[in-house]
Amino acid sequence: MLDRKTRILVVDDMPTSRKIVKKYLSEIGYNLVDEATDGEMAWTKILGSNPQYGLIIADWHMPNISGLDLLKKVRAKDEYKNLPFILVTGERKQNEIKEAINCGVTNYVVKPFQAETLFKAVEKIKPPVDEVHKMDEELKKMDETREELKLSGKSK
Repeated sequence: MLDRKTRILVVDDMPTSRKIVKKYLSEIGYNLVDEATDGEMAWTKILGSNPQYGLIIADWHMPNISGLDLLKKVRAKDEYKNLPFILVTGERKQNEIKEAINCGVTNYVVKPFQAETLFKAVEKIKPPVDEVHKMDEELKKMDETREELKLSGKSK
């Protein structure tokens, strides 16, 4: 699962849909959530984000740049090729879902959906490899400190 401090970009042309996704994310502790009204605005935000977003949740059908086209743009840039990306769609057609998978979507959620469905989609996302390495290093340091405390007699 992603760190709760992960920056998330929610992309949808429908304000109500953005609000619902933000509410659901807030319920599970994700509060660093930005919004974009279409893929074009999202792409501009992605390129200008510092720190980078750790997750994009985008509607499939939007004006200017669709969610699928945004996914293709994200996957085409080396620095974003591993950026987790969830497509939200009303599409249930196998060929369209396969297209999204072939384009590198991390997960997808079919509308209408409940909070639990989004929670499960987000929970399946694994942290980037460098984050896993950071966590491993922190655990090693904690173990070393614990051992030092045992040797010095300060630990029970």
